[in-house]
Amino acid sequence: MQHEVLSAHDIFAHVRVVMGMVIGLGVTRLLSGVARIVQHPRQYRLHAVHLAWVASVLLALVHFWWWQFGLNQIEVWTFGTYLFVIGYAIVLFLLCALLFPDSMQDYAGYEDYFYTRRAWFFGLLAVTYLLDVIDTFMKGEAHFARFAREYLVRTPILVVLCLVAARTASRRFHALFVAATLAYQLSWIFRLFDTLD
Repeated sequence: MQHEVLSAHDIFAHVRVVMGMVIGLGVTRLLSGVARIVQHPRQYRLHAVHLAWVASVLLALVHFWWWQFGLNQIEVWTFGTYLFVIGYAIVLFLLCALLFPDSMQDYAGYEDYFYTRRAWFFGLLAVTYLLDVIDTFMKGEAHFARFAREYLVRTPILVVLCLVAARTASRRFHALFVAATLAYQLSWIFRLFDTLD
């Protein structure tokens, strides 16, 4: 019995479908949470920092789907590579689940919930920054070299800020951190990922 050899393009198409399902679940979670806020605005007290992280994670999901087209540059797919990419998408989904839990009954509002769960949220967020570096390297040395200088500066700074955010409940720090993160995300996307090449 002869096995048909799949091309990297065929495998990539399959990986994108599975990855899309996981990212789609994350987007659904965030949009459902926002819809719940619109439907029942007085049910739980809102918190600007929480909502800003919702916007940041939604932007990260949309951007993740956009930049993962670069995976088409991988010439040999292994199960380990596939597992890494799906794992990365799962970590992003977990961020969404942390922003909008199944139940808020034990919390006074989104501020109370967010600061109670901040260690989990920022721990996972720090992991995404590290996974991003590995993901970029997997797409080839030339691809990685395009971002390497900025990665060497941004990744340690973002990871350290996440570790600080996980430990501190300072409302001022959290407001500044999410504002800076959103501004940097937009800059990063439009400077380096506006078009796919």
